[in-house]
Order: sequence, then C-alpha cells, then structure tokens
Amino acid sequence: MEELRQLVHQAGRRSPEALARLEHHYDIELTYTSNAIEGNTLSAVETTLIIEKGIAVGGKPLSDRLEALDHYDAIRYVRELDGMKRPSPKVTFAIFTAWSCKGPPRRLLVSTRILRVRVRTETGRHTFPSPPEIPALMNDFARWLVSAGNAPDVAFAAHMRLVDIHPFNDGNGRTARLLMNLILIRSGYPPIAVRPEDRPEYIRALHQEQSGQGTNASGESQHCSRSHTGLLTIHDSIRCQ
Repeated sequence: MEELRQLVHQAGRRSPEALARLEHHYDIELTYTSNAIEGNTLSAVETTLIIEKGIAVGGKPLSDRLEALDHYDAIRYVRELDGMKRPSPKVTFAIFTAWSCKGPPRRLLVSTRILRVRVRTETGRHTFPSPPEIPALMNDFARWLVSAGNAPDVAFAAHMRLVDIHPFNDGNGRTARLLMNLILIRSGYPPIAVRPEDRPEYIRALHQEQSGQGTNASGESQHCSRSHTGLLTIHDSIRCQ
C-alpha cells in the first residue's frame, strides 16, 4: 500500500496538470465500474460518451444515463471533500445525496429505508437492521468515522460498516464505495474501482463479513493489486509527457 501512495505523490509532483487529466479518466472508470456491478447496462465507452460529450445512447434506459452523470458528479464531490481534515458526521448523507437525488421522480424516492431488508447469501439468510434502528446506528457510525482517522484499513472498515447498516432504499453499495474512496484519497492513496468481473468475489467477501466468517485481507489484496496496476500505467503515462 505504501508503494501506491508514493506513486501518487511522485505523479502529482512530476506533472499536476497531467495528473488532473488522468484523474478525470479514472473517475469515469470509477463511475462505470461502480454502476456496472449494480446492474447498469452502459459500457465503459458509453459511460465516457455520456459524461464527456453528453451524447444519448440509443436503446439504453434513461436511468442508466442519469446514474452515470450523477455518480461522476459524486466522485468529483468526493475529491472536493478531500480538502477537509476530517469527515463531518453528515458526510455520508452528503455523498449519497450528490449521486442519488437528481433526475426523474423515481430517483427522488431513493432515501432512508422504511422497510426491513433480508437477503439470501452463500452463508445463509442475512437480515439488515430494522428502520427504527438506523438513526442510532448511523449516529454511532458518524462518531466512529470522525475519530477513526484516514488510513486504508479505516476505508475498508467504513465501507463494510455502512453496507452492514444498509440505511438507504437503494445506493448503499455505491455510497459505501464513494466513502471508502474518500478516505483512501485523503490518506494519499488512489481510489479503488471494483470491476464487474470482480463482482462475485466482492459480493462473497461482503457476505462472509456479514456472517462473521471473513476478513478484509483477501479483498484488500485484490484491491491493492488492481490499484497498483492502474497507478503504474498512470505513472508511466505522466513520465512520457
């Protein structure tokens, strides 16, 4: 992980302008991947065209286009939040609102949960906290978030804790990944893109954590490998400019 941080630091010092351009491309990648693992049908190229050119993609749902635009705005907002020394207790809801509260009325209904949610997993049936429990759990989570500091292990733990509370009707995974990446960016590390091909292992790791049978080790190792490959590409691109 420390090697990743050094690569980010060296790339920024070598050419801040080039790094900003590459961040833009990586933020599109984060948008594509985070939406794709939740069922968005846009390809990486289609996501890029929508964000950069505003081109409507024929045959694709309007909701998919709006998710691309909103998530890209949200990851840019996350980079703006990087200037804060520590996250405020309301930062999770701010990130959630940044990506979820635009578009047609259907999306405006995405808010805090009013129904109990149960899911079937490889390790058995998992029940998320009931709606009356959520405010207290989120308050506890916010207090922990403020005191925990910025480090990779905090980022992964924050992701897992928010997913486990499951406070929203929709968008829990995307909000958790945005929050995780905010903490990683604040720590000087690159954000993490969970690619569609990684979805089975990613979901399996979440289910194992929820059942008390897993650890963050395998997920962190996979994430570090992905980030290392991406960062080497960015570093080499900047060095050639």
